[in-house]
Amino acid sequence: MLKSLADWFDNRTGARKLIHEALFEPIPGGARWRYVWGSALVMALVTQIVTGVFLWMFYSPSTTTAWESVYYIQYEATGGWLLRGVHHFMASAMVVLLALHFVQVVWDGAYRAPRELNFVLGVVLMLIVLGLALTGYLLPWDQKGYWATTVGTNLASQAPVVGPELRKLAIGGSDYGHQTLTRFFALHAGVLPGAMAAFLALHIALFRRHGIHAKQPLKSPTAMFWPDQVLKDAVAALGVLAAVLGLTVYYGGAELTAPADPANPYDAARPEWYFLFLFQFLKWFPGETEVWGAFIIPGVVTAVLLAMPWIGRTRRGHVFNVALLCVLLGGAALLTAQAIREDYFAQGTTQDEVVAMNDPAAAARWEASDRFLRAKRQAEHDAERVIELAGGPDRIPPTGALTLVYEDPYLQGPKLYRQYCASCHNHVSVAQKEPDAGDLANAAPTAPNLFGVGSRAWAAALLDPEQIASAHLYGYEGSPFAEGDMVSYVRDEFGDDADEDQQAAVREAFATVAVALSAEAKLSSQHDADAKVAAVVAAGRELMTGGLADVLTSGMSCTDCHKFHDAGELGSAPDLTGYMSREWLIDFIKNPSSERFYGDNNDRMPAFAAHDDPRLNQLDQKSIELIVDWLRGEWARPEQDDRQSAKQE
Repeated sequence: MLKSLADWFDNRTGARKLIHEALFEPIPGGARWRYVWGSALVMALVTQIVTGVFLWMFYSPSTTTAWESVYYIQYEATGGWLLRGVHHFMASAMVVLLALHFVQVVWDGAYRAPRELNFVLGVVLMLIVLGLALTGYLLPWDQKGYWATTVGTNLASQAPVVGPELRKLAIGGSDYGHQTLTRFFALHAGVLPGAMAAFLALHIALFRRHGIHAKQPLKSPTAMFWPDQVLKDAVAALGVLAAVLGLTVYYGGAELTAPADPANPYDAARPEWYFLFLFQFLKWFPGETEVWGAFIIPGVVTAVLLAMPWIGRTRRGHVFNVALLCVLLGGAALLTAQAIREDYFAQGTTQDEVVAMNDPAAAARWEASDRFLRAKRQAEHDAERVIELAGGPDRIPPTGALTLVYEDPYLQGPKLYRQYCASCHNHVSVAQKEPDAGDLANAAPTAPNLFGVGSRAWAAALLDPEQIASAHLYGYEGSPFAEGDMVSYVRDEFGDDADEDQQAAVREAFATVAVALSAEAKLSSQHDADAKVAAVVAAGRELMTGGLADVLTSGMSCTDCHKFHDAGELGSAPDLTGYMSREWLIDFIKNPSSERFYGDNNDRMPAFAAHDDPRLNQLDQKSIELIVDWLRGEWARPEQDDRQSAKQE
C-alpha cells in the first residue's frame, strides 16, 4: 500500500530522482567534519525562517505596539520566550557559523576557479546575514535597540556624498518613529530574507555544479554524500541547535529592556557582540576621521574579500588570503575583547586603585566604564519595573508602555529628585548600614535627609535630642538651624538641670507627639499601624495643642509656634496640619515661602511652582506629584511597599 502510494507520488513529482541527486553527490576524499558548516548554516537559516514567521504572527510594528507585542511574546504567550530566545541566539550562531564556513573555504582554497562566483555569492550572503542582525536589533523598540540603532544610523549619515540622504531613507524622515520601525521591519522580514533566499539558491546551484573542493592530498577514497557526510552534517546541526536551546533556557529567552524613550538617552547602548569589534574600531577615528573607520577601511576590506578568488590564483596569493583572514579574525577578536574589557574595567578595579596608578588615561577609562555600568544597572532596574507594571492588574494602556514609565513614581521620582533636589538634600537610609538601591547620596548636603519623610522614624528623629542636630536633619555642614529655636526647644529639656524622671517624662511625651505627627502624613505604608494606635495619636494631638506645656520646663507646646488644625496661628513656623501628607508636600514644594510654611523666614528652598502661569514654573503639577509620591513610598509595588514600610518603622 505504502509502496504504491510512493510510486504514485514519484510518478507525479519525480521525487526519487530529486532525492537521489541531492544525496548521491560524490565527495572526493570521503566525508569530513570540515564540510559540515555549510549545512549547519542552512539549518540555522531554516530555524530563523520558521521562528521568524511565528514571531511575525504576534509582532506589531509601531511605536506604541512594538515593545508591547514583544512583551506579550516574552511574558504572556505560551512558549513565547522559547520562540524568541531561539530566534535571538540562532542569529548569533549564524554569525559564528558564517565565520567558520568562511575560514574553511579560504583555508582549503575552495574559492579558486571555477568557484569564484560562488565565493562572491557567499560574501554577499554574509553581508545579508549581518544586515538581518542589524535590522532585527531595533524591532523590540526597547532602549537598548533604539539607542544602538540611533548610533548606527547617525554613523550612516557620515557616508561620503549620500550620507544624510541615506540616513533619512533608513529612518523614514528626520526623527525616529513609526516610519523607522516599519522600514526596518520590512527589511528584516521581507527584503533581506527574500534576497537571502535568492542568493542562497544561486549559491547552492553553483555549489552543485562545481562540487566540493577537497583539501589535498586526499586521505580516503571518494564517497557519496549519503550516508556518512549526511550523518556528520546532522550531528553538527543538532549540536548547534542544542547549544542555542541551552543558551535560551539558561537566559530565559532574549533580553527585553525598557520601552524606547527618545527623551532618556541610554549611556550603555552597545551593538550586539558580533558588531562590538567595529564599535571599538571606530574609537580610533575621532571626529572627521570617523568616515575612515566606518566606510573607507571596511569598504576596502570588503573589496579585498570579494577579490580573494583572483588574488589566490597563485600560491603566494593564497598565503596572502589566509594571512589576511587570520589578521581580520584575530583583530576582530582582540577588538571585541578590548571593548568588553573597557566596558567592565570599573567592575574589577576600584577607584582608589586607579588614583594610585596616577595615569590620566586609566582614570578616564575607569570613569567611562563606571558610567556604562551605572547606566546598565539603571536600565536593568527600569526594565524590571516596567515589565512588572505591564503584568500588573492595570496592564498596558492604549497609549503604550512608555506611559507606564512616565506615570510611575518609582521610576520617575528618583530622576526628578536627582535633577531638582539632590544638589541640596540627601536620600539615604540612616538605619541601613549598607547602601540601599533607593539611596541617592549627597556628600555635602545643605538641607535635611528626605529618606522616609513623614514616617514615625522621621518624626521621632525631629524630637530626639541626639538626632535633631545630626547631619541628617538640622546639623548638616553650615546649617544655620543647628542651634536654632527648634533644636534648643528639644535639647534644653535634656540638659543637666533635668533629672532622670523629668527626662523620661519628656521622652515619653515626645514619642507620643511623634506618633501623632507621623499620623498626619497618612502614609499608606503606615495606615494599619496608625489605626492600631488611635488612642496614642489622640493623646499626641492633645500634647501638641497644649499638653506639652505641662510636661516641658519651657512651658511651650507645638501650637505656640505652629498651627495645628484649629489651634495656633500661621506665620512663625510651618503648619503641622497634615504634616508631610501628599497635599502638604505638594504645596510646600510649590511655594515654601507661603505663609503656611516658612513665609519670609525661608532662606534657601526654591519655589518650584509658585506662579499661576505654568510656563513660569520650574516644575509642573505632575512632576511634583511624582517626586512626592516617590518620597512617601507611594507606588504600586506590594513587595517594595513592604520593604519601605519595614525601613520606616
